[in-house]
Amino acid sequence: MYFTTLDFSTTNFNLKDFLTAVGIERSSIEVPEWLVDLKCLDDEEQLEVVTENQQIIIEAKNKIDVAKEKSTVCFLKPGGEVVKTPYDVMHNKTDLAALVGCIKSSDEEVRVVLEDTGHYHFPVVKFLVDNGVFVSTVNALRMKKYCSQNIRKAKTDRIDAIRIASYGITYWSELIPSSPLDTVYKELQMLSRQYHRTTALLVKAKINLSTILDQVMPGIQNMLQNVRENRKLTNFVAKYVHFENICSMGEKRFITNYCNWAKKQGYRGLHERKAKEIFALAQSGIPVLPNTQSTKIVVEEVARAVNELDSSRRTIIAQMQELAKTLPEFSLVKSFNCVGDVLAPLLIAEIGDVRRFKNKHSLIAYAGIDAPPYQSGTFFATERHISKRGNAYLRKVGFEVMQCLIKHSPEGDPVYDFIQKKRSEGKACTEAMIAGLNKFLRIYYGKVKEIIP
Repeated sequence: MYFTTLDFSTTNFNLKDFLTAVGIERSSIEVPEWLVDLKCLDDEEQLEVVTENQQIIIEAKNKIDVAKEKSTVCFLKPGGEVVKTPYDVMHNKTDLAALVGCIKSSDEEVRVVLEDTGHYHFPVVKFLVDNGVFVSTVNALRMKKYCSQNIRKAKTDRIDAIRIASYGITYWSELIPSSPLDTVYKELQMLSRQYHRTTALLVKAKINLSTILDQVMPGIQNMLQNVRENRKLTNFVAKYVHFENICSMGEKRFITNYCNWAKKQGYRGLHERKAKEIFALAQSGIPVLPNTQSTKIVVEEVARAVNELDSSRRTIIAQMQELAKTLPEFSLVKSFNCVGDVLAPLLIAEIGDVRRFKNKHSLIAYAGIDAPPYQSGTFFATERHISKRGNAYLRKVGFEVMQCLIKHSPEGDPVYDFIQKKRSEGKACTEAMIAGLNKFLRIYYGKVKEIIP
């Protein structure tokens, strides 16, 4: 059945009559009442639905904004005794200082447990840790599973506070305290996520630049490239914009102009020979876009976007390196084969403090490359897939390390040898890389734990 938006002049239009008229309805088939009453052509009703949904979205956003500013606190004793009725604490120095005073006034040991809520809990954790309070953050998925054990589905901020406090009592001995280093790890993770977002934008900008250049300077990308900090291609196209501009200068004048520009930019190479090649390309090339002011604006803006995004990415990774240097595991991680100044801080940022993982298997599960067992009755699953229920950014960085290992083939590297072993057993390249990343994370966990007990 197909529906379309049609303009019917009949005021008392009936969907059943319409379906009959176009031959869709058969006399032997009864049209359901819900279909007859369906007001698919009532624009006013649809507008009401849209407005209602927008209002729901606004209300949900307001609730999120409120959650940014406050937390609900519950004091709980072993056995489930509520010491203080759950109450709200604003994320400011006054309320948090009062909370610290209340915690330290207790004669018994007090531990604070929070659910990992993205970045909303950061101010609370920082303030409490700075004031000498034991604070432990729990993964949101783990907390959700714990809270879902209750038969009743009731959910309010106060109920959630009691359940989170109950989790702290149940797993008291397993709580991992937050440390001052957690701030560094959080900063690194924040920068890591921005690095990945910037990289994604840079890739799109480069694709856009390539598309434009194919229409104004076809073939120029094969002659000039942006390598590391060398922005020869983008700077060139921003200067000359269109092949017509090059041809109109004449060969001799263009060669002189190009050589002077290249020397001023600090580029190396045989500039005169390169200039001749570019001029010959410009003469034989067939630009599609006209050499107009509009084309000039587009070319310059696209080239500028590529340069700025590249600069932004370099700034981010430089800051990550400075932060990572303050961590005890940085030198060790950087010493791994194919893990250099860029991948090392990215790995540390996404893994964080290894002490928060119970064992190496927990780290592998966190990365989402574990294959959980599946058995029901007499059935045992033999072909299982990775869960992908972990940190996607960690998987991405990990696969970059694996690709680098495969490319450089470091002799005697245990991870590379393991990948090759899996390939020789008939495993596909992706499967072998997953197995290699699994082994890499196990080695990472073991070696870093020796440094940070």
